[in-house]
Amino acid sequence: MQNKLIIVTFISLFSFAYPASGQKNIDSPYSRFNLGTLQPEGSFRSLGMGSVGTAMRDNSSIYFSNPASYSNLDTISFVFDFGLDYGSNFISDGISKFSSNDMNFHHLILGFPLAKGWGFAAGIVPISSGYYQISQTVTSTDPGYDPTTGEYAETHNGDGGITKFFFGTGIKLSKNFSVGANLSFLSGQIKRDNSIQFSDFYNVFNNINEEKLVLGGINFDYGIQYTASFKNNYFLNLGASITTGNNYNTKYSQLSLKYTAYNVTDTISYVPNNTTKTFIPATYRFGIAFGKKNKFTAGLDYVTTKWSTSKIPGSSGYAADTRELRFGAEFIPDKYSNYSYLSRIEYRIGGHIGDNYLIINGEQLKEYGASIGFGIPLPIILGNPFSKTNLYIDYTKKYASPTNNLHAEGFLTIGVSLNLYDTWFFKRKYE
Repeated sequence: MQNKLIIVTFISLFSFAYPASGQKNIDSPYSRFNLGTLQPEGSFRSLGMGSVGTAMRDNSSIYFSNPASYSNLDTISFVFDFGLDYGSNFISDGISKFSSNDMNFHHLILGFPLAKGWGFAAGIVPISSGYYQISQTVTSTDPGYDPTTGEYAETHNGDGGITKFFFGTGIKLSKNFSVGANLSFLSGQIKRDNSIQFSDFYNVFNNINEEKLVLGGINFDYGIQYTASFKNNYFLNLGASITTGNNYNTKYSQLSLKYTAYNVTDTISYVPNNTTKTFIPATYRFGIAFGKKNKFTAGLDYVTTKWSTSKIPGSSGYAADTRELRFGAEFIPDKYSNYSYLSRIEYRIGGHIGDNYLIINGEQLKEYGASIGFGIPLPIILGNPFSKTNLYIDYTKKYASPTNNLHAEGFLTIGVSLNLYDTWFFKRKYE
């Protein structure tokens, strides 16, 4: 247990420090709008099953999308989950292609019981990424060259993102019903810079635009679950949860100016560091899960958010309502096998299909994706049959009509997490 404590302490300190200086530097031009590119919701066990989690319950995993699930944590257990992921984005407009990739911290989650049927969980998870880099150089040999405008170089850069820290509790009200709640802190900033520089630097005004949004505030998640048990360890779970809509404290600034080589500067528009509000609407989740304990689980989630009611400074008119189906399954050949290590591995598969919250040129982007995952036991290293490494691979396609001059993106993600489970609250007796 001492070795585990050292591992947990080291990773915790690393995780709290890293988000302050690092971010996911994966290029997506769609991050120019709203809060950037929204990140998938869930631990890697959940993401390997298409991000299902509203009706899921397990004593060695934390499903923070529904805090009612915390009531299922074992009375003498401690669960710790730390994950890193690698992402690669493939962009195509039908003519040219581009790709970018990066590896970064993804999440840190922990949970433990407060009493029988009463659990606690906390964690740090990503909400959005605002990173992008776009550049274009037009010369006299390009088809789109205009002699009146002349040659020029255009660049667009984005930086930052939004992160959530949460802690919450879930409790069993009866044998079948559980409820729970999270208190969440959202914080982060997104910076965007746009510039146009003309080759005729001495006779033409160059343009630059700078924009910055700093967001912070608290919010709540509420959840409920119903569990029914049947013969031969079969079960049925129903779940529902909501992340309430909220106005977050925001500081927004914007500067647009033009300048020449002779230090002649003219401010086009200027919005100082004004205090305002960013409204993020409520998200509703409904889920069902069916399976056999320690053998297989299948789940389905429906998730919807009315993003059209959002108010995001600098991004008015780019958000649309979203509806998404998430589905997945997990199979374990023989969880407690003493003869076959492969039989103890958890095999997962899943998918998701729905809307993206971004609308451009009057058209809303669509998304679909598929994932696989594995839960690989680590009893030899960590001394507990419930500790494991979770691996997941997801490919998500984001697309719209080429007739609207909108490109398609294919996003490949590979995530690896260390999921530690231990009986830290068990009092050992020695004779």
